[in-house]
Amino acid sequence: MQIEVRFKVNQKEYRIKVDPLKTLLDVLRKDLHLTGTKEGCGKGECGACTVLLNGEPVNSCLVPASQINGVEILTIEGIGDEKHLHPIQKAFIEEGAVQCGFCTPGIIMSAYALLKKKRLPGKDDIKEAIAGNLCRCTGYSKIIKAIQKAAKVIMR
Repeated sequence: MQIEVRFKVNQKEYRIKVDPLKTLLDVLRKDLHLTGTKEGCGKGECGACTVLLNGEPVNSCLVPASQINGVEILTIEGIGDEKHLHPIQKAFIEEGAVQCGFCTPGIIMSAYALLKKKRLPGKDDIKEAIAGNLCRCTGYSKIIKAIQKAAKVIMR
C-alpha cells in the first residue's frame, strides 16, 4: 500500500506516492534523483546521508517516508552548485578537507546546520556538530579548519 506525501526539498514542492516504509534517503536518491546524499551504512551510524529536516540534521536512512509529509528538506544540492559554491563547500576545497568525498555531503550539511545556529563556533562546537559523521580519509583536522574558515567568510 502506498501513501501520498507532500513535502519540500531545496525549496521545491513535491507530491508523490511512496511505500510508507521506504526511507527518506531512497525517496531522495531513487524518486527525486538527488544523488548528492550518500548511503553509507544504512543504519544511522556514519552520517553520509545527513540532510536537514525542518532545519535539523538527520540521518535520512533512518527517516521513514511516512514521516516526511509537510516537512522541508535541504540536501547538499540545495546549498550550492558547481557555479555558485556555498562558502562551506569552497572552504572544504581550499583546505583539502575533501579526499574520497563520500562523507563530504553529510559533513557539509551538519556544518551548515551548525553555522545557521552559531555564527562563529569554536573547535569543540564543530566537533560536537560533526560527531555523527564518520570520515575515514582526512583525520578531521582539515574538516574542522574548513568549517572555521567558512564561518569567518559567512560572518562578513
